[in-house]
Amino acid sequence: MTGIRPLVAGNWKMNGLGSSLAELASLRNRLEAAPVPETDIMVCPPATLLSRAREIVDGSSIMIGAQDCHPLPSGAHTGDISAEMLADAGATAVIVGHSERRTDHGESDTLVQAKALAAYRAGLMAIVCIGETEAHYRDGKTLDILRTQLEGSVPEGARATNTVIAYEPVWAIGSGLTPTPQEVAQVHGLIRTVLGQMLGDAEAGGTRILYGGSVKPSNAAELLFVPEVNGALVGGASLKAVDFYEILSVYAGTRS
Repeated sequence: MTGIRPLVAGNWKMNGLGSSLAELASLRNRLEAAPVPETDIMVCPPATLLSRAREIVDGSSIMIGAQDCHPLPSGAHTGDISAEMLADAGATAVIVGHSERRTDHGESDTLVQAKALAAYRAGLMAIVCIGETEAHYRDGKTLDILRTQLEGSVPEGARATNTVIAYEPVWAIGSGLTPTPQEVAQVHGLIRTVLGQMLGDAEAGGTRILYGGSVKPSNAAELLFVPEVNGALVGGASLKAVDFYEILSVYAGTRS
């Protein structure tokens, strides 16, 4: 760790009905019974659950984030949700540029940057995702791809206080595969260097860089203490309170 307060964010993706909020309540109870000190904790449920999720975590250490936003504050965009709407529903952050958005919806770096700017406009923290495909990884293009995505996706107005970078190797998401700790350290070091060139060393030095890609209780301790890793963006393991708390507990030095 580099002295940066870590963030562990759970991305529920397109999972969760009202009954799923019992898991969020269980997570709150676990954290109240055995807090995880000096760690920021966030859950990003689907938009349909944002308001109810915010009510459940009110007064606790858990923050609520959203999974995507439209670049504009309002307008004739049926089915889309603006950053202002997310903030109004209780979100304090929003994920932008997740690989599933880039792949399923063809989102470009330019669009991701516009969404990050929308997050700033609404007073939200932007969690900007970057990551290479398996083909890029096997061809040795990981570092080039990540540099291009960073330079195209992170706005000039990015600061350590309003931006988090999440590195998620696309080939590792949901596959059970993960890069080696050495590979993760190399990639996160490059991200820090590129951010320094873009934002200046002071801002880059304080910006949290999360690792995402099949983070689970069995590998959390190995991944979260890699140099330049300042937390995690957790997928499937965040859907169950017991699993998510197990990951969080790495920072507390305890196990559930």
